[in-house]
Amino acid sequence: MTPSKSPAANPRNNQLLASLSDADWLRWKDVLEIVGLPLGLVLYEPGDVITSMVFPTSAIVSMLYVMENGASAEIAVVGFEGLVGISIFMGGESTPSRAVVQSAGMGWRVPAQFVKDEFNRSHAVMHLLLRFTQALITQMAQTAVCNRHHSVDKQLCRWLLLSLDRLSGNELVMTQELIANMLGVRREGVTEGALKLQDDGLIRYSRGRITILDRLGLEKRTCECYKVVKQEYDRLLPLAVPD
Repeated sequence: MTPSKSPAANPRNNQLLASLSDADWLRWKDVLEIVGLPLGLVLYEPGDVITSMVFPTSAIVSMLYVMENGASAEIAVVGFEGLVGISIFMGGESTPSRAVVQSAGMGWRVPAQFVKDEFNRSHAVMHLLLRFTQALITQMAQTAVCNRHHSVDKQLCRWLLLSLDRLSGNELVMTQELIANMLGVRREGVTEGALKLQDDGLIRYSRGRITILDRLGLEKRTCECYKVVKQEYDRLLPLAVPD
């Protein structure tokens, strides 16, 4: 499938871009630039001045907090429901986190100055971006609570479900080492948790590919953190992505 024919090549397969009014869309459509988002691509590092915003359509981007010793832990994930680079319109210009592509795909890039101008020009755009930001902050806060109080097994289930919600299929390409880096835990803990889920028939893991076999089983196995985050996204962004 070529990029021009792929659903990911339609910017309105991003949930936020799909919700723009016709009047707003007329201004946005000419500044959008399609970009490939390969696995591991770093969109920005801590302290970088962010010059553009990315709206994923088929990729998933992880936001990571990086410690001085190089250790990192994921604080949020963003897919077709959102955008990467909220500091552009929040007035910060930069952020202490790192944004890296967790699952390869496509997205659309918009210049930072255009986003700032639109945020101030259109109340509808401003409210849309702020609603997404509130949902993202909820995810960040719940991730912090989950990482502190819940087992690696439950964290892994939450992480898999959040990723699955942002994929078109049921397969995730991700090594256990990368998952461990995302969760901020030892690889052995992820290996043990993944084997438990596989033994119980919830997932199949082979050569860096995780296939979800029983989504309902994962939802029953995870902690309340996944439900809290999903409900807030559904409440704030009740939008359908077009086919």
